[in-house]
Amino acid sequence: MFTGLVEETGTVRSVDRTGDSFRVVVDCSFTAELTPGESVAVDGACFTAVSWDDNGFAFDATPESLDRTTLAGVSAGTRVHLERAAQVGGRLGGHLVLGHVDAVGDVVARRDVGNGILFELRAPPEVARFLVDKGSVTISGVSLTVNTVCDEGQGSLFTVMIVPFTGTKTNLLDLQPGARVNLEADIIGKYVLRLLSGHVDGAGLDVEFLRKHGFA
Repeated sequence: MFTGLVEETGTVRSVDRTGDSFRVVVDCSFTAELTPGESVAVDGACFTAVSWDDNGFAFDATPESLDRTTLAGVSAGTRVHLERAAQVGGRLGGHLVLGHVDAVGDVVARRDVGNGILFELRAPPEVARFLVDKGSVTISGVSLTVNTVCDEGQGSLFTVMIVPFTGTKTNLLDLQPGARVNLEADIIGKYVLRLLSGHVDGAGLDVEFLRKHGFA
């Protein structure tokens, strides 16, 4: 379990491809604190640290991870967001993040708004149905608030605002239109949809259902 608050920006040292899988080594500063089998979120995807040295750690990526994330495109020198698992009893500053990437989205546009940067992104259907105004979404491991959502048939356009602090602590300001990012929808929304879809005589969950039962 993670919070979506980036702990550090690491740099890919090497990528060793073997068949359909590959091992990635990422340089970072917290390797002295790692324990065997510890989980680390890399650009929002949860991986197990299998080995490490004084300067970085290694993890193995399977075909499933490569198919569902942007990891297949990394190479030596790529900068990635890193977060270790949340500690029980600590502050939950972002939202509940599992590190299980749902899909890859695309940056559509960006523009300056005051002292921040407003990003417009396109989410595929598996993420779009969980997006709500002022809800939460994880973009490449960063917990962000959804500003607005605009349905668009096969996917949804949505916006997020990157404030100066987030910009200095992450790689998000490097993103330009056309860039691809890892997306994870809010786990609470997933469970609500799953539970209601299975117990409402096939009615499913939609705006009309929520209105009928006093939720909208």
